[in-house]
Amino acid sequence: MFPTLETQRLVLREIKQEDAQGIFNCFSNRDVTRYYGQDTLESVEQAAKFVEFFSNLYTEKRGIRWGIEIKGSSGIIGTIGFNAWLPKHKRAEIGYEIHPDYWRNGYTTEAVTSVLSYGFEELDLTRIGAVVFIENEASNKLLTKIGFQQEGILRDYMYQDGQAHDTFIYSLLRC
Repeated sequence: MFPTLETQRLVLREIKQEDAQGIFNCFSNRDVTRYYGQDTLESVEQAAKFVEFFSNLYTEKRGIRWGIEIKGSSGIIGTIGFNAWLPKHKRAEIGYEIHPDYWRNGYTTEAVTSVLSYGFEELDLTRIGAVVFIENEASNKLLTKIGFQQEGILRDYMYQDGQAHDTFIYSLLRC
């Protein structure tokens, strides 16, 4: 059964087909995708394929992705979860995005903190990594604030708009 997580202001829940519009709202926004390594979506049908992809990740135990919903509201404002989940090696990479209308409200920090706890406590992870475009100042700042350590630079690691970009690699280890 898919786990639901709650924070003070948010519900992190399974992403359903009816969330395709919310996913489209995020991933069709150039401000969201410019540091994502993902093409900007052009249709809700493309977003519906994301829903299917996220579902398959969980079913196949390769990752888990939650929809981020504000308590008392309906519809998601972003997603968060683990990619490259390798239970045998007790590690995963965290990824997230949130619609710009909700930036600078602490929602991302709140969601990330909850997902990190779930990863260490419920998934028994030892290491949670993050790969972030060097230019993505907000995400780099957030991860450092939460306690992630920058381990180095992955040169020409992600492509965006046909151009290679360097990324920082971060990790947070279970205490």
